Amino acid sequence: MTSPQISAAQLRAARAWLELSQDDLAARANVGRRAIADFERGARLPYDRTLDQIRAAVEELGVEFLFEGDVAIGVRKKKPAGMNLTR
Repeated sequence: MTSPQISAAQLRAARAWLELSQDDLAARANVGRRAIADFERGARLPYDRTLDQIRAAVEELGVEFLFEGDVAIGVRKKKPAGMNLTR
């Protein structure tokens, strides 16, 4: 089973939360900045491999993409291992 596709809005939100420029993310994900810029403004959809690299780079920095089924609904900071958030 494949993961749902991240949305442009989710990526913009994640970058803002991380205070990460398009150039910084491009370097971390080893993709072209233009692929990120075009995706975020809705000009084109990157290849699946490119989106996977972008997603992995953002998740490595501690942000999780949220979905309801295949619908992108937001982002949040990843819960650190062993942390109980029910208190």
